Amino acid sequence: MAAQRRQGHDVCLLTLTRGEATKVRHKFGWTLEQMGEARYRELMDVRTTLDLTDIRILNLPDGGLKELDPWTIETSIRDEILRVKPHVVVTFPIHGISGFHDHIVTHSAVTRVYLELHGPDHSWLQRLAFFTLISAPEAFPWHVNVTAPAEIDCVLQVTDADMERFHKALDCYVTYADVIAQTKIHQVFDKEVHFELFREDQKPPFDDLFDGLRSAV
Repeated sequence: MAAQRRQGHDVCLLTLTRGEATKVRHKFGWTLEQMGEARYRELMDVRTTLDLTDIRILNLPDGGLKELDPWTIETSIRDEILRVKPHVVVTFPIHGISGFHDHIVTHSAVTRVYLELHGPDHSWLQRLAFFTLISAPEAFPWHVNVTAPAEIDCVLQVTDADMERFHKALDCYVTYADVIAQTKIHQVFDKEVHFELFREDQKPPFDDLFDGLRSAV
């Protein structure tokens, strides 16, 4: 996101939940509502740090998306896409990276809405991309799902300045400081970012998410 902003693109972030169900809340003795408020404030700090164009934080139940009527989730996503009118939508890959069911539900909902809207009536909507990893960080304490390198369609090289913003954005998650330190997220990610592009097979991979798109319409 820092790289896209540096290149002059608008970047709008939609989160479906506030992340209130995290077990981290027990460390602070907080209710679900208190944890959600804390994470909301942290996300707003991330918005400032990454200079995001816009952010929309919904309050769907964290950890409970699989129990909702899919139409409820898709309606929220559809409304946001129609409001923002993005050329490129980025979401989780099919395996959700962590395998967390909220991520997998999000992948399915975003993909279905993209298929519904993609076409001549919404010609601005041109690409669906899945942010993913091609290898699991060494000594990572949790399971990580990866994507085979042959399925990667875009490899984005970010700069030192982008990485600096990445680190500052991580530091905004004060309630997660211990988890971030445990996982060594600051150290395990490098300056190469990988994406799958839905229904595309780019060989060699693009080096920009906007490669091959039509001019803005």
